[in-house]
Amino acid sequence: MNVLLLRPHPGNDRFGLGPFFRVEPLGLEYIGAALLARGHEVTIADLRFSPGVSTWVKRARPRIVGIGCLHALEFDRVIETARQVRRESPDAFILVGGHAAAAFPAAVECEAVDAVVVDDGEEIVPLLVDACQQGSDLSAVPGLRLRTPDGWISTAALAERTSLDLVPLPARHLVDRHRSGYHCLLFKPVWLIETARGCPHKCSFCSVWQLYNRSCRERSLEAVVEDFIRCGDSIFVADDLFWYNQSRSLELAKALKKRGVFKRWILVQTRTDLIRRSAELMEAWRPLAKDFDIFLGLEAASDTALDGLDKDAGVEDSIESVQLARSLKYGINGNFLVGHEWDEADFRELWDFVERHGLQRAGFTIHTPLPGTEYYRTVEHKLKGQQWSNFDMHHLLWEPRIGAKRFLELYAETWRRSILNTAGNKGIMDWIRQVRPSQIPYIVRVLWRTQRMMKPAEYLKEHLATRPNCAGGAA
Repeated sequence: MNVLLLRPHPGNDRFGLGPFFRVEPLGLEYIGAALLARGHEVTIADLRFSPGVSTWVKRARPRIVGIGCLHALEFDRVIETARQVRRESPDAFILVGGHAAAAFPAAVECEAVDAVVVDDGEEIVPLLVDACQQGSDLSAVPGLRLRTPDGWISTAALAERTSLDLVPLPARHLVDRHRSGYHCLLFKPVWLIETARGCPHKCSFCSVWQLYNRSCRERSLEAVVEDFIRCGDSIFVADDLFWYNQSRSLELAKALKKRGVFKRWILVQTRTDLIRRSAELMEAWRPLAKDFDIFLGLEAASDTALDGLDKDAGVEDSIESVQLARSLKYGINGNFLVGHEWDEADFRELWDFVERHGLQRAGFTIHTPLPGTEYYRTVEHKLKGQQWSNFDMHHLLWEPRIGAKRFLELYAETWRRSILNTAGNKGIMDWIRQVRPSQIPYIVRVLWRTQRMMKPAEYLKEHLATRPNCAGGAA
């Protein structure tokens, strides 16, 4: 069958670090590989680039259209995309999948969507496409929310968790036309790699562990090594918790070295307490790239605040992990959560912590109740009428304790203390000197966009323009 897979534009990216991160649609590439292996024709269209939906539907003439939905802020844009597809191709079967859709499928259940994939797409989508081709009963396909004449129903769950080696390598060639547009921080083009999926921890702000029942699955070392070899010089490892399995991680480092893998840059995501107890592992991985960055969920500047997030890690973990990583010449990036309930003392505590430990490369996001999390369930009553596009972790979703105006002044001041403030310790020329001449327009454009985060008037204007009107959204 002819299948079109779409990565929509996320929509609202006026605030946050979105301008610094545009990565390939890896999930769609894995699904594409699984479909190609069964003899289907596959097109992947990344709508963050031209052309738009209408052109791709006319080019591909698909029987089935899959739409990726990674983040809650994309829900409305995904529905809009589905409706555009329906207008262009009334008879196409339209399904939606991806992390956010699987975690909270109700948000995309509408007349333009035929099914929502609520588990691993690499296994479910090929089963669905085969069933459509054969004219079989779609209610027999597992892992779906399915629209029927009598309403939406849930099909049976997968019998067991999908092996990540079911589809060994993603069909990256399906997005080669966009490769030069994929970037992270100072690096482009960038390749996205997944070596494992899931997380055993239970942070209250995260939906990963609930979606996968606190499991953590791994790809075979052979598949991961081959993926590293096939990819380019700048790698972002998308694992939810890199280095989780320490013995396997050591074996992977040895296997990569044995094959002569060495990259210009690698970025991974992990936890502070894991790093703190993994000096040998950190030493083993550091030689694999000229520059090696770690993204840490630092989250808070006190143990009390971390306990409130069910983080199961303390401030000493943050401090010692940063010290260990820096001693091995890793770069440290991180993120802190800023709460609606904060007062001025909380902001100053964070500023002091960042200054004391040199964490100016961190980001600062508003503690947002993402659908599918424990936090969302506890505050859902406050979210009536809220637009999904405001769930970007840079919008207030209800009135903060100290009032919106003062909160946003302090929030903007927090960002002014970061490395992104070109009027601060790192000016525009310092950034430009870090990139190749051909990348100067990119870095200037990205930095120009991020300066909005240092201006409280910009936040307040957006806040006043997008406050709930008691219609649609998260109600």
